[in-house]
Amino acid sequence: MPARGDHDARRRDVSEAVWRVLAARGFTGLTLRAVAAEMDASTGLLTHYFPNKRALVAYALDLAEERTANRPLRQAPPGLASLRAALLDVLPLTPAASAMNRVWVGSWDVALADPELGERQRRRYDDWRARLRPHVATAVERGELPAATDVDDTVASAAAFAHGIVVHALFAPDAYPPGRQTALLDAFLASLSGPPGGSPGGSAWA
Repeated sequence: MPARGDHDARRRDVSEAVWRVLAARGFTGLTLRAVAAEMDASTGLLTHYFPNKRALVAYALDLAEERTANRPLRQAPPGLASLRAALLDVLPLTPAASAMNRVWVGSWDVALADPELGERQRRRYDDWRARLRPHVATAVERGELPAATDVDDTVASAAAFAHGIVVHALFAPDAYPPGRQTALLDAFLASLSGPPGGSPGGSAWA
């Protein structure tokens, strides 16, 4: 039986190979054969970890979630500034962030086709909106957003806006360079500062 250290090292090798295949080919190209080729190993080795394609996909989602959770995050004062930082953390502003977003966008198809994986994704996005909510609530408390702001609707709008930029930037990176993505986000946040139909407030970071 292999030593624990050997087993852990092999699992790390498998994880890195899964991630490289995922980043290069997406979920449609994620197969046991592709991962084995990436490792220069046999598919028989991988069946010790993944008995089938679905197990491999579920593991890939675990890996993406782990890497997302462990990435460095921007720090900012509470309120609109921290909401901005949290949304910037999602945008494909760097090659690493672009690769991460390609993985997540690619996961939507497999999640929509599998009720269990779909429920898992739904919970993930619920958790993300829950993490955004305190930023918006604090912005209202601090007077950075109107007192009549519907916090949950604003959170939903902010999440949808960020996802929209992600999709556009992934498909047309030349048209949505990092500077433009940031400017669009700042304009969106500034538009939240005024009452509906009124003049939006100025951006605190312009």
